[in-house]
Amino acid sequence: MRAIGWVVAGLFLAGPPVLARQQVEPAAPAAVAPKRNLAYGTAPEQKLDYYPPTVLTRSAPPLIVFVHGGGWEHGSKDNATGDAKIRHFTGKGYAFATIDYRLVPGATVEQQAQDVASALAWLVAHARDLHFDPGRMVLMGHSAGAHLAALVATDPRYMHAQDLMLDQLRGVVLLDGAAYDVPAQMAEAGRFMRPIYTEAFGTDPARQRALSPIAHTKGPNVLSFLILHVQREDGTRQSEALAKALRVEGSEVAVQGFEGRGLRGHVAMNRQLGEADYPATAVVDRWLSATFAPR
Repeated sequence: MRAIGWVVAGLFLAGPPVLARQQVEPAAPAAVAPKRNLAYGTAPEQKLDYYPPTVLTRSAPPLIVFVHGGGWEHGSKDNATGDAKIRHFTGKGYAFATIDYRLVPGATVEQQAQDVASALAWLVAHARDLHFDPGRMVLMGHSAGAHLAALVATDPRYMHAQDLMLDQLRGVVLLDGAAYDVPAQMAEAGRFMRPIYTEAFGTDPARQRALSPIAHTKGPNVLSFLILHVQREDGTRQSEALAKALRVEGSEVAVQGFEGRGLRGHVAMNRQLGEADYPATAVVDRWLSATFAPR
């Protein structure tokens, strides 16, 4: 049963601090090879991969930072990122980083969110060496990774613990998450997912609420969100509820649904994003172009 839970969860769903306001000059464009298993912290899981653009850029490129899914218990940057994303976005002139983080039950969800913020802080501190523009970063996550990205983008405690501010992120892309309101999600969970949610979020209603991105939308929040989902009732409902709450507080939010049902659609959004014929690819491309445009 545990193995079945892992399959369903995997498909369904710190480094040293740096000064937030330090001035990091964008690096000059240069030929940079991909860098694998860079340590942003001391734990074995606190690693990231960095991929530079595969096309020449006139200036230091923007950076997309990806957070994988896996039900908070499983998955890694090696098996849950999606090769199409890396090829596509680096081919569009963006740098791309994909991070690992400590997993439940060895770590808490709170520690996972802190790992995401720690990875961002490490990247900012090493922007010159990696040749990207730290003033143009977007955080992207799928499934459980979408929940973690949304939490870091709405609850400032995680970024502030790394001496970072939320406005250091230009925006956030959420790919078919469904735990933006944890108590509501747990109340509606079926027999396969309920134990996974309980393992991640426990039984304390106050903790479940604290780990819900929708509970932190009173602000401050990252100012731009792209929330995508397939045709899952829970994912659709939670995506729309989060979008509504963020808009009330002044964030610019685009939310859009795509064909795909159940696990098959959930997996497709992650694996196929970046493929030219996958409909969400063009939507993300347009949003990134506008988000990374000079201010």
